[in-house]
Amino acid sequence: MNLRKASICTFLLMAVCSCLPTQEPDQVTTSALAGKPIQHDDHFSRGGRNGQGHARFGLDTVDSILNFNKHFKADGLDPNGNPQHIWYTSMVGNPPELGGSTVINAQIIPVSLDLRDSDGSPRYVNGQHLFYDVTPFIAPVLDSPVFQTTNYSSSNVPTQFTDAIQRAEYYIKMRPDWHTLLAPSVKTTRVMQLIRGTYEFALNDDGTCCAFVLVDDGAFYNALIIEDGIDNPVSMVDGSTIFGAAQLAGEITNKNITTFLLPSTFLYCCGNPAYCCSGGAHGVIYEVGDSTNRNLTRGYVLHWSPWISPGLFQEFQDVTSVSHEMAEIFNDPFTTDDGIHGITPWWLSPNGNCGDWMEVGDVVEGLPQTSYPITMPNGYTYHPQNVALMQWFESKSPSSALGGAYSYPNPNVLTSPSAPQLVNCGY
Repeated sequence: MNLRKASICTFLLMAVCSCLPTQEPDQVTTSALAGKPIQHDDHFSRGGRNGQGHARFGLDTVDSILNFNKHFKADGLDPNGNPQHIWYTSMVGNPPELGGSTVINAQIIPVSLDLRDSDGSPRYVNGQHLFYDVTPFIAPVLDSPVFQTTNYSSSNVPTQFTDAIQRAEYYIKMRPDWHTLLAPSVKTTRVMQLIRGTYEFALNDDGTCCAFVLVDDGAFYNALIIEDGIDNPVSMVDGSTIFGAAQLAGEITNKNITTFLLPSTFLYCCGNPAYCCSGGAHGVIYEVGDSTNRNLTRGYVLHWSPWISPGLFQEFQDVTSVSHEMAEIFNDPFTTDDGIHGITPWWLSPNGNCGDWMEVGDVVEGLPQTSYPITMPNGYTYHPQNVALMQWFESKSPSSALGGAYSYPNPNVLTSPSAPQLVNCGY
């Protein structure tokens, strides 16, 4: 090759290379999720011990959403390893024996991600602004089985996903017209700013933001909420968090269930993105009461969940996480915070998860047939998660649930009850 031709080839190669998009050090692809299970955080509120086991119409020491208490009998060990026979539950709504429909308002706070540079300035990659907009996922979530009605075996009329689960659990005790329904309302979209070094991102095929984002759990929760406990309620609202800003705007109340909806966002722990991926959590924010509510501690029941874009994980997509967290709220709205309600005998699920609280979604996540496909009137097939029924935690055989089931809506996911376990499952 002569010098002139060599010079032309070198120029063309440099021109081609200059047009290729650059790869940022914190930019990843879907391969970063390969082989990683999606899990859900333990509830993020901290407990105490001030509950009353037999208060039929719910916890009377907390001013919060409507709830009812019951109990079951099973031999097991409490969190400290002491033998216990009676276990107390708290669930959303009115008791099944009363019948009738109870409507719980359910605010949806959409949360977009603003991925910032190290100095806090807006960040661009190959000319594209790293802003992950949640807007396209709001309507699909509203149209999902979590908030709209469809047919289930536990109801003679179309109903919502969480109501269908409750009815399966109390099928032989409920009045036929007993329902607990969510009335969703979308509030102001909030923006979570994250500084470079606290996240990794994957771009869409066209170079726009984003296919998904991985976020450091500490940075995420610091931006979302103030963690507290039932024994140490917050005395002043902090508007610097997403929760605080929405509450100060009057968009969150202690009488409703709040959903913080994000685009495909997953958390990692320990400052290492290799330790991902958490796809949601539920809990309660406690605040000091005043004379208007008899000075009762106010409890704000909430969860965060992402819309999961198809193809990122096996068995998890669209509203799998939203349904997981909402089902857990219905079965344990106060996350065992009073040290009594929601605590169960130690259990070890087929997926290897171990616990001693009624986390109905954690028992099933990652198992074959984790999700339960449902096609809704909008033509989209959603994938809410199958969950364990209360009877699985009771170690009761036969099960008193609909059809003797231990899981629902698919009764074939769990076909036998939990077996007795040692503290921490002997680990």
